Amino acid sequence: MSNANDPEPTFQEALQQALGKMGFAKVRPGEMPSGADLLAAVGGIRGLVESILPGLAFLVVYSITFIVLKSPDYLIWSVGVPVVLCVVFLLARIVARQPVRSAVTGIVLTAFTAALSLLTGRAQDSFIPGILINSAFLVGLLVTLAIRWPAIGLVVGALTGDLTGWRTDRAKRRMLTIATWLWVSLFGIRLAVELPLYFADLTTGLAVAKLVLGIPLYAVMLWITWLLVGTVFAASGTTEPDDSPRD
Repeated sequence: MSNANDPEPTFQEALQQALGKMGFAKVRPGEMPSGADLLAAVGGIRGLVESILPGLAFLVVYSITFIVLKSPDYLIWSVGVPVVLCVVFLLARIVARQPVRSAVTGIVLTAFTAALSLLTGRAQDSFIPGILINSAFLVGLLVTLAIRWPAIGLVVGALTGDLTGWRTDRAKRRMLTIATWLWVSLFGIRLAVELPLYFADLTTGLAVAKLVLGIPLYAVMLWITWLLVGTVFAASGTTEPDDSPRD
């Protein structure tokens, strides 16, 4: 516990602490990730369950109540069951005295999407927040590439304690730029699949796409990023100085 006399953390220290909680930070640059590292990066078994089960519940309940039973209350059940599951996850964490931040975030986001869907009366509108979040990440990553400060480079630089050193190493900068483009492709693929399904009112397809393009695609991209970054950081003794003008 800190006291009033403790020095305030610097911007870089605060940034490192924040990034250290991300899945990307579970393996440091230059280290080879293991299956256990990847599992930890996506939240472990509990994190996987809490991430996947609400979306799966929506798909199952929607399919049964709307497609099979043609129930007039299908929307309430479809968006309500995921919210109840998120509340159960939060209570389970409280009882086990485990961190609840991710569970609280899950409840807030799920409740918001449920409320949006109930207000519009359209089940597919519960996917709008996810589409907007993917769009924001896509635009943000493209901006970092346009100004030649690729986002993955900023993350790795903060984690290694050297925010700008990677930019003077041609091999590192090239690989970190490629890694950032890969994350651009992740969000681009999600939008390319989900937007047509949304505008076609194909709610079941949207739910399936969100499950497939969620944690599984994220885990694959995380693994590839670790390997790419590890390739250049493991060979730290073979740097290529870059004499091109800095921005």
